[in-house]
Amino acid sequence: MSSENEKNEQSSDTAATSSEVDSLSKDEAKKLYEEKGIDFSPDSPVKPKPIPQFEKSISDKIASKFGSKVNVDYVRESRIRVSTKKEDILDVAFFIRDELGYDHAESVAGVDYPDSKEIEVVYHLGSYTDDKLATQVLTLATRVPREEIPNPGKDSTRMTSLREVFYSVEFHERECFEMFGVYFEGHPDNRRLLLPEDWADIPPFRKDFKIKGR
Repeated sequence: MSSENEKNEQSSDTAATSSEVDSLSKDEAKKLYEEKGIDFSPDSPVKPKPIPQFEKSISDKIASKFGSKVNVDYVRESRIRVSTKKEDILDVAFFIRDELGYDHAESVAGVDYPDSKEIEVVYHLGSYTDDKLATQVLTLATRVPREEIPNPGKDSTRMTSLREVFYSVEFHERECFEMFGVYFEGHPDNRRLLLPEDWADIPPFRKDFKIKGR
């Protein structure tokens, strides 16, 4: 009975918060939700949910270790997203592996932001060895400069490879290199993976890429 009462009280608190927030600015609403331990990330549901404590304990360890060098973008059930500058990503990645138990990268993705002249590189990290992390995905993201006229491997669109930390990024980073033009310094095999070696156009996953003749 007591757990049912607690659930009803929690639902009531969330509803009250949703009502309170209607008259607040976005920054004021975010502060209110944080004080009540409720998720208010940019793409949070219309009805916000309480922040799960297990996931929050993980994000708190990262925030405590790196302070202003990281930003916890959101914390949800089985999902955490953390972003950092490219200069700090290697240190953050080692901490996530060695201290938190995330032992492999499930994938590496790129996102093109031509308006801000940036490309985001996103690592999705998981664990095979820690049962508590079996359903968890920790997203580690950073951004690199985006060249208007790209020259992959010879321009400023580059960052440190995480191949030394997570062996499984080897092929994913190669794909990100050829499709977005991000050069990974320290990667042992920065060759193209899918495109022909004589590819002469811009990276095809950039938003300004156009198929010739269309």
